Amino acid sequence: MAESPAGKKAKMAATAATLSIRKLRLMTAIKTPYRQDGNIDYEAWDKLVEHQIANGVEALIIGGTTGEGHLLTWEEHFALIAHSVGKFKGRIAIVGNTGSNSTAEMVYATKKGFAMGMDCALLINPYYGKTSARGIIMHIEASLKYGPGIIYNVPGRTAQDISPEIIMKFAEHEHFAGVKECKGHDRIKELSDKGVACWSGNDEESHLDRHVYGAVGVISVTANIVPGLMHKLMHGERNDALDTKLQPLYKWLFTEPNPIGVNTLLMMCGAASPVFRLPYTFASKEMREEVVTMLKTIGVENCPVFGAQGLQVLEDSDFKHTLNGDAE
Repeated sequence: MAESPAGKKAKMAATAATLSIRKLRLMTAIKTPYRQDGNIDYEAWDKLVEHQIANGVEALIIGGTTGEGHLLTWEEHFALIAHSVGKFKGRIAIVGNTGSNSTAEMVYATKKGFAMGMDCALLINPYYGKTSARGIIMHIEASLKYGPGIIYNVPGRTAQDISPEIIMKFAEHEHFAGVKECKGHDRIKELSDKGVACWSGNDEESHLDRHVYGAVGVISVTANIVPGLMHKLMHGERNDALDTKLQPLYKWLFTEPNPIGVNTLLMMCGAASPVFRLPYTFASKEMREEVVTMLKTIGVENCPVFGAQGLQVLEDSDFKHTLNGDAE
């Protein structure tokens, strides 16, 4: 695979492992499926991952916001990383979300993740308990020394922006792979122009981010549903027609706070049992009916429809809510 434009511009003392991460265009923030008893459904996970690989996804973000890492115990989180490394390493890159607002906890999780064989860590600035610019740098550096890391900038969730000035403090770090950036086109262009590898954190903007504003690619929620089409948007020539066709799906997936939409839709596909861990719950029946029509237009054959009955609207009574596997 050709080196990304950002990689060509950057003069960073990066390791080979870090450079390999910078070349990846399509990463999926993958959903964590649950069994009826509330435990992680590894059989469903394996089928989802196989579908991702078959459709050209290059990396998985495990236990991110979409994967509900905040609802997993660290034992579950580590087990999912270790399972994925053992089953899929070499076929798809394993990026473990080991971020935390506690520096000690993030260091512990990152060390454990790399010991299990993950390829990269997703690292975030402290949320809720915000710190200073110097504190953000120290917080991230404490974990970045263990292996390749992608910094995640999502002010909408952390209530604090990681400014370009802060990002550039990591520019010469051998393990700094780049940034998952949610601040939009202009921020991605600013960082990309400085040689920083950026992955769009906004699916609805990701096509233009990739082809116009300099992003390497995307860390995508929508790729749970249509990974092959997202691959075309990231790897093919600019395709405004396909991007326009997917815009209603992007909007639908984020009408309710993520991951409610993607969870509901994967359950409708039969790719996951209709089991939620609270505080998440299902999208309304009106929304479910709307997305069935939408996917028929996009092409249901592009989706992980594993259920024998195909894509279903489901009834509200079909959904179950749990706390976690231990609470049942």
